Amino acid sequence: MKTVALNEAKDELSKYLRLAEKQEVMITRHGKPAGTLIGFASKENWFEYRLEHDPRFLQRIEQARQSLRSGCGIKLEDVPV
Repeated sequence: MKTVALNEAKDELSKYLRLAEKQEVMITRHGKPAGTLIGFASKENWFEYRLEHDPRFLQRIEQARQSLRSGCGIKLEDVPV
């Protein structure tokens, strides 16, 4: 993870957006962490990030897993093709 001061990130935002496609960039304010810049190489990467961090989606996944553990539903590998 690259760490950069806020004033430097503002001055060279394009540079740090390109870098953020490869690694997270922590932005500091007065030497303290203030945020993280996360870049996406494609629209698909952005969509995957959104799903992975959407509390409603994560809740639905957990409900489905609990349902499977309790014997309800069918596993994907058991779905007839």
